[in-house]
Amino acid sequence: MNTSLHHPNDDATTPVLIGEGFAKPAAQASPKATRWLALGAVAGPVLFTLAWVVLGELSPGYTAWGTWIAPYSPISQGISGLGLGITAPFMNTAFVFSGLLILAGVVGIFQGIREMGVLARWSCTVLLALSPLGMAVDGIFTLESFLPHMVGFLLAVASPVLSFVVTGLLLRRVPRWRRFGSWLLLGSPMTLALAVLYFLTFSPTVAGTQTGVAGLTERILVVEVLAWFVAMGWLAFRRS
Repeated sequence: MNTSLHHPNDDATTPVLIGEGFAKPAAQASPKATRWLALGAVAGPVLFTLAWVVLGELSPGYTAWGTWIAPYSPISQGISGLGLGITAPFMNTAFVFSGLLILAGVVGIFQGIREMGVLARWSCTVLLALSPLGMAVDGIFTLESFLPHMVGFLLAVASPVLSFVVTGLLLRRVPRWRRFGSWLLLGSPMTLALAVLYFLTFSPTVAGTQTGVAGLTERILVVEVLAWFVAMGWLAFRRS
């Protein structure tokens, strides 16, 4: 006698179990991954800011172009000065690692906004990626490699003058991002004004690093630019 039990409807219960949460299709994991990836745009700026604040307190000074510059002053000297001397390994690592975190965050943010078309999403991603790439360049080429370092700096803080406008206009087409897109449009002239202020106070000489307020104006500019990335990353995480 055959005592085995066979239920012809066993296969039919599988979709129900999936729907009840016993299993998830692989395609449903992607939105969750992009949601958490967006937090890179929050973690990167936080890490970078903590690095220059802490290392600025610890730095005894540094040698640039054969000249010893001390003490280190966050008012007159730029963040890049921390990429020289005993703080160099830590600050340059922060430049590169923070840039990579923000880059990952930008990808996560716009891959999670499915209301945007593919071209719009990647246009925003590429334009906003210029800032974190510039940060990474500044970590690879220190202040003594002045030309590539300045190119990295301009990518990091000047490219948002364009990228914030384009991104803001495209975000305004998405209902749940419309308000932030409008605010981001204001970020472009604000960044431009702060960049002009910085260059008006900046002197590319050893003597210039020991006087003036270029270190302060640079920090205001950097914090303003990074604040927009933090806001985007946090909103993307909350709204996904």
